[in-house]
Amino acid sequence: MAAPAEKMDTTEARIAALSMPQGGWSDAARADALARLRAMGLPNRRDEYWKFTRPDVLTQVEAPSAAVLETSEAQVFSNIDALRIVFNDGVFDAEASDDLAMEHVTIDRLADTSADIHWAGSLYGQLEKSGQTPVARPLGALNTAFATDGILIHVTGKAPRPIILVYHHRAENSEAILHHVIKLDTGAELTVLETGPAAARFNKVMEVDVADTAAFHHVRAQGRDHERHAATHIFTRLGTESTFKSFTLTVNGRLTRNDCVIELTGDDAIAHVAGACVGDGDFHHDDTVFITHDALRCESRQVFKKVLRNGAVGVFQGKILVKAGAQKTDGYQISQSLLLDDDSQFLAKPELEIYADDVICSHGSTSGAIDEEALFYLRSRGVPTEIATDLLTLAFLAEAVDEIEDEGLRDALVEQLEGWLERHRG
Repeated sequence: MAAPAEKMDTTEARIAALSMPQGGWSDAARADALARLRAMGLPNRRDEYWKFTRPDVLTQVEAPSAAVLETSEAQVFSNIDALRIVFNDGVFDAEASDDLAMEHVTIDRLADTSADIHWAGSLYGQLEKSGQTPVARPLGALNTAFATDGILIHVTGKAPRPIILVYHHRAENSEAILHHVIKLDTGAELTVLETGPAAARFNKVMEVDVADTAAFHHVRAQGRDHERHAATHIFTRLGTESTFKSFTLTVNGRLTRNDCVIELTGDDAIAHVAGACVGDGDFHHDDTVFITHDALRCESRQVFKKVLRNGAVGVFQGKILVKAGAQKTDGYQISQSLLLDDDSQFLAKPELEIYADDVICSHGSTSGAIDEEALFYLRSRGVPTEIATDLLTLAFLAEAVDEIEDEGLRDALVEQLEGWLERHRG
C-alpha cells in the first residue's frame, strides 16, 4: 500500500539526503528496507502510534543542533568489568575500544563486513521487517536501509563478561544511524550495556535473535541533561525456554522515542521490558512496546515508571497480543507516572488483544502526585522536604529498577537517579 501523498515529499527528501552503503552481504536487505520505507512513508502525527509524539525532528532533512556537553555519562558502568566498544558520532573508535576478542563471542563491525557471505546476512533487517506487522515502524526501515555502522555479535556459549556500547557526541549537528545484530545460539548467554549520547540526532536499531534456552540481558542508560533527539528500536525473537530482559533508564534529553518489539515464538519463553525515566522542562519521552505471544506458557512483563516536572511529557504505548493457540500465556503490564507539578503530562495507551481462552493478562496505568501523607510522615521525623521528596521518588521508581537482575548494575543506575534528583532540587 502506497504512503499518503503528504508523506512522500518528506520521505523522499530524507532519502535523498542520505547515502546507502553499497557492496556486500547487506545489499539485498537494504534495498528491501528502502522499498518498504517508500511504501509506508515516514511517520507524521496522523499515524496512530505517533499521535502523542511529534516525529518532525526525527524525519526532517537536517539534524538538529545539540550542544556538546562534558558529562560523566560514559562512566555509568565504570565499576563493571565489561568489554568496551566505543562510537563517536556513530563511527566505531578502535583506539578507544577494547580488543574485540572474547571467549564464546565473535564481534564484527557492520562497516567492515563487505564480503558476500556473513552469518549476519540471514538476520540483518529480518527481525525489523517482521516487526513492521501489524504496526508500521518506518524509522526502523530507514535505519536498516541507511545504517553506516554497528556491531555484529554472535554468541555460542556463556559470555565471560558483559559488552558495553559507549556512545559519544562530538559535533553539534551530528547524526548517527547505527544497526546492531546480536545472535545467541542454543544455551548461550550475554549481557549488553549501553550508555552515552550518540549524536544530536540518533537512530538506532538492535536486532536480537535468542535461540532455545539462551538468555539475553540488556541495560541502557540514556540522557543526563543532554539535549539530544533519539529514536531507538529493539526487535527480538525468542525461542523455546529462552529469556530476554531489557531495562532503560532515561534522565533528561529533549526527545526520546524507544520502541521495543518482541515475538515469543518458542514455548516457555520469558520476556521482560522495563524502564524508568525522570524529566524536567523541555523533555518528551515515549516508550512504545509491542509483545506478541505466539507459543505456549510464555511470560511477559512491561513495567514503566516516569517522573515528570516543569512541563515534561511522558508517553507509554504498550500492547500485548496473544495469538490463537498461545494458551497459558502470562502477560503483565503496568505504566505509572509521578507528576511533581501541575504542568507535566503523562499520556498512556495500554492495550490487550487476546485470541486464546486460557490466559492470565492484565494491564494498568495510573498518574498522580507525591503522597502527601508519606511526605508529612518523613518531614515530621526531621527529613527536609526536598530529600523526603527524593526518597519517595526513588521508592516510586523501585518496581521498574528492580527488574534489573544484576545488583551491581542496579546500584549503578540508582546512583544516576540520585544524582539527577540532587541536581534538580528546588
